Amino acid sequence: MEITRVGSRPSGTGPAAWFTGAVRIDPLFEPNTARRGAAASVTFEPGARTAWHTHPLGQTLIIVSGCGWVQKENGPVTPVYPGDVVWFEANEKHWHGATATNGMTHIAIQESLDGKVVDWLEHVTNEQYHVS
Repeated sequence: MEITRVGSRPSGTGPAAWFTGAVRIDPLFEPNTARRGAAASVTFEPGARTAWHTHPLGQTLIIVSGCGWVQKENGPVTPVYPGDVVWFEANEKHWHGATATNGMTHIAIQESLDGKVVDWLEHVTNEQYHVS
């Protein structure tokens, strides 16, 4: 058994190469020799979002607070709320983040394949995000 105490891992700022807007990442766990999974609590300020990206083994989001938007490539922008669970298939191009007027926090869970959990792509444009 292993317990990781809250506050034992420092929060970080979401890198501008991967996010638009103010994003805080609180790491929860990383892959190791006994598990492939990684997870983080990610908090998006209003208007903040990820860049387009994929995960080699998919991704699960658990919406914790606020309200946000998610979108897979060629799909509609879909609102999400606390308690919602979102699954993106392996290699499914997508983005997620807060709405334009409300913040959102989710737990992001993904598995490592050959040491990689994500492939970052281009930024989501304001037009794609529905911001004028």
